[in-house]
Amino acid sequence: MISRVALVTVFLLGAGQPAVSGDVHRFGAVGDGTADDTAAIQRAVDSKAGRIVLPRGVYRLTRPVVVDLDAVGYTSIEGGGVARVVMAGAGPAFRFVGTHFRSADPGGFTDAVWDRQRMPLVDGLAIVGAHAEAVGIEAIGTMQLTITRTHVRGALHGIRLAGNNRNVVITDCHIYENRGVGIYYDDVNLHQSNITGCHISYNAGGGVVSRAGNVRNIHITGCDIESNMSPDTAPTANVLIDSRFSRFGTGEVAITGCTIQHNDNSPGSANIRVLGQSGGVRGPWPTREGHVTITGNVLSDVKVNVHLRGCRGAVLAGNTMWQGYEQNILIESCTAVVVGANVLDRNPRYERVGRARPRNAVVIRDSEDCTITGLHLSGVSPGPGLHVSRSRRVAITGCSILDCDDAGVRLDEVAASRVTGCVIRNDRPDARSTPLIVTGTGELGNFITDNLIVGQPEIAAGAG
Repeated sequence: MISRVALVTVFLLGAGQPAVSGDVHRFGAVGDGTADDTAAIQRAVDSKAGRIVLPRGVYRLTRPVVVDLDAVGYTSIEGGGVARVVMAGAGPAFRFVGTHFRSADPGGFTDAVWDRQRMPLVDGLAIVGAHAEAVGIEAIGTMQLTITRTHVRGALHGIRLAGNNRNVVITDCHIYENRGVGIYYDDVNLHQSNITGCHISYNAGGGVVSRAGNVRNIHITGCDIESNMSPDTAPTANVLIDSRFSRFGTGEVAITGCTIQHNDNSPGSANIRVLGQSGGVRGPWPTREGHVTITGNVLSDVKVNVHLRGCRGAVLAGNTMWQGYEQNILIESCTAVVVGANVLDRNPRYERVGRARPRNAVVIRDSEDCTITGLHLSGVSPGPGLHVSRSRRVAITGCSILDCDDAGVRLDEVAASRVTGCVIRNDRPDARSTPLIVTGTGELGNFITDNLIVGQPEIAAGAG
């Protein structure tokens, strides 16, 4: 039988919530926004308490808090949604350092990774940059880094992944108004990363950016990614995959179920831009990066909604796009690209008084082995709706290309291609466009048949 004293003791322990051993106040942190809490929080980490808790308050840092995972063991940094860290020095507020510089193959792990380093965690924390070179969180050599319910604002970069990392998860985070990149794959060797359910907005250098490195398996799902560019910065994108300065490049990318938008007043802006052709690892010719899936997204209000250059094996399907001020889709120097049933429509509710009208075109140039099927494209002005040039083996089937100025479909120097089963019409009362224009010579071998058109096509002799 439990005594009255024992019951009272249990009750008090539960109600009183005794201090966690890793509570940073126990190591001298003040949390008033004025005192320098760097040394106190570093002591808490170095104590090997593991669970580092920042109670409600504002914690000012002047240099990075380094989490040396091999030395301190499993570590989480927790703010419970009520703690704010102000990074008043250069570098990351929290730098996680591990020793895993191999792949995610189970045979490549040392015992130290599983015994002391797996799944470092940041949860429920707000980080604000107060220095020109402040960064929110940085990781190198980690396995299973997990960042959840975290807010980063006013820094140079929100989250920076460098060196080598594996199996990164970033979920339910707000990465907002940073001067550089929101989530930055910075010349990193990183396979397997998931970005889910995040708001990534108003980061001037790009939303999710991968440059150089050796990156595979980026999954971006269910996020709101908006206006991650600036008229005052170099051209970037809400999602930018740039492999041009890499020996290995980035591939195996899935961007699904996101709203990705804004802004058209930034030069060279794009919602999704993939730049392939990394250095020739397997021979003298550049490698076209590939295996990219872009599906189920809502994309609008930039110069180019989707820009693929030097890619191989990309699929665009089930997206809705509008307000591509230069193009909705721009495909350059690509092969094996499928553009499926997307809606590219000019909805009058988005017209802006006094602003230039978006062109909304689809442009394919210098490419081969592409399939365009089930595409709904309307209201392109000026220029042709679908313009293919200097390309070969392009199949355009079952598309509706409607009310476009100049031409519905234009093929220039296109070979061994076909346009079949399409509806190509401009039924506006003042329409003066040509439904189909094909230029070239009798050696092109194009096949054009069974389309429903209004108006007289212009097809050069022997071109189709």
